[in-house]
Amino acid sequence: MQQAQPCPALALPIELFIKAGSDGESIGNCPFSQRLFMILWLKGVVFNVTTVDLKRKPADLQDLAPGTNPPFMTFNGEVKVDVNKIEEFWRKTQPACFPRLAARHPESNTAGIDVFAKFSAYIKNPRKDTNEESSVEVLRRLDEYLRSPLPDEINADESGDVPESTRSFLDGNDLTLADCNLLPKLHILKVVAKKYRNFEIPAEMTGLSRYLTTLIREKNSPKPAPTNEKSTGPI
Repeated sequence: MQQAQPCPALALPIELFIKAGSDGESIGNCPFSQRLFMILWLKGVVFNVTTVDLKRKPADLQDLAPGTNPPFMTFNGEVKVDVNKIEEFWRKTQPACFPRLAARHPESNTAGIDVFAKFSAYIKNPRKDTNEESSVEVLRRLDEYLRSPLPDEINADESGDVPESTRSFLDGNDLTLADCNLLPKLHILKVVAKKYRNFEIPAEMTGLSRYLTTLIREKNSPKPAPTNEKSTGPI
């Protein structure tokens, strides 16, 4: 997975402020911060990253975006604080040198869409057995999607059983906006579910396992927060 080349059409100062990890410096376990980081990185935007320790938020940042927690962004001195508006801004700011990140297959945008909500309910519930079955079921559906070949993986001239997909990400072998939304959430719930429910993703979910490990193996790719990042509480 290669990052896009830096885009000369945006030679303006851009800074992304994101939640810091437990050490106060590394990228923290905030899926919204990680999603924006991945989007900017994949588009080839040249930007600075400032991690913000929420326990010791500097006074100058409070003046810059009063009452706002990361993630937020400054573009040519203008502060943008709403995640959805920031994403919309980058969708509209599309120089010719920007790569398209939209998924080619609509199903990729909704695959795993309910995983985070299901696991949040499961982890927060004081009864450990409650919601586990439904949580595993949403993971199973995601695993099935990742193992099912996309149309362009199927050779219409070949007979017999359709082989299992070997693609790296939701929509193929390249990261898309769908992955920017899902991957950070999956990595976070994997860590938190293990800590609070001693839950591990079943080994037979090979498609999901491949999906979670591909990004870690890639040398030139945006990484989610480390799996040993300290959790401050249930999702």
